[in-house]
Amino acid sequence: MTEQTTEAKVAEAQTAALDLANVSDETRRAALHDIADAIEANTETILEANEDDVAEAEAMLEAGEYSRALVDRLELSASKLESIAEMVRSVAAQDDPLGKTLASRRLDDGLELYKLSVPIGVIGTVFESRPDALAQIAALSLKSGNAVILKGGSEASHSNRVLYDIIREATADVDVPEGWAQLIEAREDVTRLLEMDDSVDLLMPRGSSEFVSYIQDNTSIPVLGHTEGVCHVYVDREADLGMAADIAYDAKVQYPAVCNAVETLLVHESVAASFLPSAVDRYREAGVELRGDAATRDIVDVDPAADADWSTEYGDLVLSIKVVDSLSAAVDHVNTYGSKHTESIVTETPDRASRFMRSVDAASVFHNASTRFADGYRFGLGAEVGISTGKIHARGPVGLDGLTTYKYHLEGSGQVVDTYAGEDAKPFRHEEFEGEWSPGRLSEE
Repeated sequence: MTEQTTEAKVAEAQTAALDLANVSDETRRAALHDIADAIEANTETILEANEDDVAEAEAMLEAGEYSRALVDRLELSASKLESIAEMVRSVAAQDDPLGKTLASRRLDDGLELYKLSVPIGVIGTVFESRPDALAQIAALSLKSGNAVILKGGSEASHSNRVLYDIIREATADVDVPEGWAQLIEAREDVTRLLEMDDSVDLLMPRGSSEFVSYIQDNTSIPVLGHTEGVCHVYVDREADLGMAADIAYDAKVQYPAVCNAVETLLVHESVAASFLPSAVDRYREAGVELRGDAATRDIVDVDPAADADWSTEYGDLVLSIKVVDSLSAAVDHVNTYGSKHTESIVTETPDRASRFMRSVDAASVFHNASTRFADGYRFGLGAEVGISTGKIHARGPVGLDGLTTYKYHLEGSGQVVDTYAGEDAKPFRHEEFEGEWSPGRLSEE
């Protein structure tokens, strides 16, 4: 069988997107449950494919080409596959994001305007080594009525191919259009995809800032970027130090290879001597490599931090520590070196929490909680296609709402614009009202 070109795959996705927008939520929900069941039923097959990817990645790690964090993100297990299946079911359980009446406005008697949520259309995604990203993105795209072009990293090619085949096969007997999900694998396919602004409605790259910038600079398609996470925990002078120790530890150690793990710990100078010794001992027991500024090294024995450390996403058991003399200094550091991803303050004073949360420029800002909560599933979104660190269209964990746009429906009863123009123009009413759009709504009243 001849391999389809990228153009053919995108054309199939375009056709599918038009049909998928009109598939009922009940059918989309059933298809997602079939996908979850199929992932669980094919656990052994998926893990065998993943073993090939991990073996190749370990060889690249030995050669110095890959990082340990990349290999950790790549590896699947039976429990991870159970979590992926549960995530797909969680997406299925979300309210239907389509066809919602977002606003209703009466322009005049018998002339009503409705703003309704609709799918974006065809979404192109390019993502990193985590194979679970493919299942998350596919599930959210299906639930939101979007066709999707999937391009995973070459390091996960075996896992991605098997997962994609399982997902497509699971939906083959359900009443969803066949071409709703497409897989591309070659780098030249991505180059061609970037040129298809007449066919692809949104690109969602997940990777480094350099990678996302490359995508943005080489396409005229709108880009919703998921870049690195240089996240901070700030231990304030008014913090409960026991709580702060638990939060700071969880934010680094619970899973260091992900973008919502903390990379820099900021500590107010008035509590640094009380907080840092025990916190550093706990980190060391977990194998964390620690780097600190001069004020930190006056209190604990850690390696010196270089200027580059403050803007580095380690994705590993490495942490930089800085002592600051004020809440304002903490905010300034975050806004200077952070990636606008997720930031957290630990304090018992609401006013100080409020100052930090209002002043920090980030998609998610937490009070007395680990940065690891910045996640679509944990936010109750079902899953996420990525965490947007930009400010346009969608921000933070991007779930179903971030994959929809809107259009206007106008219900009239014979009105013409000339009635509302000229010297004798009839005035508009422009009244907001509570009402859901339905076809022929006016004739039903």
